Amino acid sequence: MDLGIAGKWALVCGASKGLGFGCAQALVREGVHVVMVARGAEALEAAVEKLIADPGRPTDTAVQHVAADITSPEGRAKVFEKRHEFDIVVTNAGGPPTGDFREWDRDAWMMAVDANMLTPIELIKATVDGMAARGFGRVVNITSSAVKAPIDILGLSNGARSGLTGFVAGVARTAKLASANVTINNLLPGAFDTDRLKGTMAGAAQKSGQPLEAVMEARRATIPARRFGTPEEFGAACAFLCSQHAGYITGQNVLTDGGAYPGTY
Repeated sequence: MDLGIAGKWALVCGASKGLGFGCAQALVREGVHVVMVARGAEALEAAVEKLIADPGRPTDTAVQHVAADITSPEGRAKVFEKRHEFDIVVTNAGGPPTGDFREWDRDAWMMAVDANMLTPIELIKATVDGMAARGFGRVVNITSSAVKAPIDILGLSNGARSGLTGFVAGVARTAKLASANVTINNLLPGAFDTDRLKGTMAGAAQKSGQPLEAVMEARRATIPARRFGTPEEFGAACAFLCSQHAGYITGQNVLTDGGAYPGTY
């Protein structure tokens, strides 16, 4: 399927590895020019080289990068100095640490809210009016399946990402954006084979006293697909939400979890 977005410009955050890289890769393969952002310069440069060498990338597709902390005002300013107008924005920031809520002070909560709620809001605010003026825009926020089925050790993430979910539910449905072919959706990953998953599972293993592989196998057993997802298939879902074909999907929370969520709605 031709997604109809070749030649568009995308900003992809947290793009050096994991789900962010999967999204960047999928968009590049569709002929989208991508500005990749991540904090680690070395990992980011390696990711850029990998995409440039990707045989699925149309040769005229630009792959640019900015090493910056997108959760800081200075980092966002650095990105927008590189390019201000984007047709597609994929927001993504590293999840806050796991743990017991009794251990988190106000600073821990503010860091989580700043990274996983306020940063996406700032990126939305900076880009959607330009998208509306041009008659096309797609924002995809990478959040978490924990928004629908909270995980006890992910309290910081549960809270901050739920705040973003509530915000998006309102702003995505404003006529000024929806009628101008600008959509905003949340993509909710379940268990994907990423460093983040390994870190979360390590925390659970430490808490339970069980071996890491035993904890990971137990998690696989809770997923009807009996496996963890791959960044590549997550990227494909993201690319579809960014496509011309997804213009009638907005304000939604799209689960990609191998069937793990047990609810009907």
